[in-house]
Amino acid sequence: MIKVCKFGGTSMADGTNMRRVADIVNGDPERRYVVVSAPGKRYGGDVKVTDLLYEVARNVQTEGAVGEAFRKIANRFRGIAEELALPLNIEGLLKQTEEELLRERSKAFAASRGEYLSARIMASLLNVPFIDARDVVKFDSEGRLDGELTFSLLKDALKGKGRAVVSGFYGSDPDGKVVTFTRGGSDISGAIVARAAGAGLYENWTDVSGFLACDPRIVPNPKHIRSLSYKELRELSYMGANVLHSESIFPVREADIPIRIKNTFRPEDEGTDILPTSKYRFSGKTVTGIAGKKNFTVIFIEKSLMNAELGFTHKVLSVLLKHGISFEHMPSGIDTMSFVIDSEQLKNGILDEVCKEIRAAVSPDNLHTYDDVALIAVVGHGMSRNVGTSARLFEAIARAGVNVRMIDQGSSEINIIVGVDNADYERTLNAVYDEFFSGENLSV
Repeated sequence: MIKVCKFGGTSMADGTNMRRVADIVNGDPERRYVVVSAPGKRYGGDVKVTDLLYEVARNVQTEGAVGEAFRKIANRFRGIAEELALPLNIEGLLKQTEEELLRERSKAFAASRGEYLSARIMASLLNVPFIDARDVVKFDSEGRLDGELTFSLLKDALKGKGRAVVSGFYGSDPDGKVVTFTRGGSDISGAIVARAAGAGLYENWTDVSGFLACDPRIVPNPKHIRSLSYKELRELSYMGANVLHSESIFPVREADIPIRIKNTFRPEDEGTDILPTSKYRFSGKTVTGIAGKKNFTVIFIEKSLMNAELGFTHKVLSVLLKHGISFEHMPSGIDTMSFVIDSEQLKNGILDEVCKEIRAAVSPDNLHTYDDVALIAVVGHGMSRNVGTSARLFEAIARAGVNVRMIDQGSSEINIIVGVDNADYERTLNAVYDEFFSGENLSV
């Protein structure tokens, strides 16, 4: 079986960690292809290399020089190469990188150099070929991944190579200019390589031992999740469980490739398997996990006979589109609808302007807003199989003395989302977790 491994920023933070990564890869001959992130933080207060590279990009744009930030980056990579005693011309690579930064004058290009240099070092450490993502990961002119071309180019690049290292996070457009994924996009790069390689398993190595049933910063010692489905992953990741980039499943989902989350610093730990539909087996648990996020605003619209008014929803959505606003959820009734929106999108007077335009567009009987709303998602395939799940959820919230501001249940029946005041978020999360997980085994 071919395994593709992606290692995150913490795993690549310094020479010691990179050596640990090399031991993990060399310890299993099935681990054939490796994708790496840029070096992350080494300690509290440290700065990620990617953040320094964004500073370099600003310096180049405003001053025409790479500035002090690049000196810090160069020293970081120079120190790693020296610590590992690599047969690599690191000074030549750093000089070439500085020249390219000044010539390209591109934020995306600057951001990509952390992964590029990290992958060059790892390829040297493993003594395997390096594949530049710029040559094999392709985006169209609109900045969308060209999957068909990418998979074809990657297949050809991997052919005949027993092992290789591929840089994560970036690719190039039809003009050869570097394009990056969103932050955390190296997870997507790893999944793309897994798909192109025909892998039997995509291992995503990070600094935690898989998914937990709830946020450990809020719920003490939450249970470990042994396995979950792609659908459950999407729901939990979207609602703030940030172990894995939620978009990274799409390349592997189409090929039915399972994902395993592993801990670079505790490789003996079991981890969490994320399984496609064809391989998923119901665990018997009602709820797989609970996740949430704070700081949403709700726009509530009421109008009699709304359902009979053709184009009503379209008119409201057109206002949001005009302002470039996306909504998270849209609970609705026969004469009401609500839009749940990340409050960051509505700052600096935008909320007032949006409400004014909605009133002009649809003449509602009532329109009001409320903010400081937190959303909590209860996720699990067992919810649709067990009678009384909703009753248990709302009884737990009531016992905690919390008022529910909003309820939304997905049509897939694997999630129920409740909205509560920001101030009640932690209390609600603990109450719901206790209801569904207290007294169960350590793992679910």
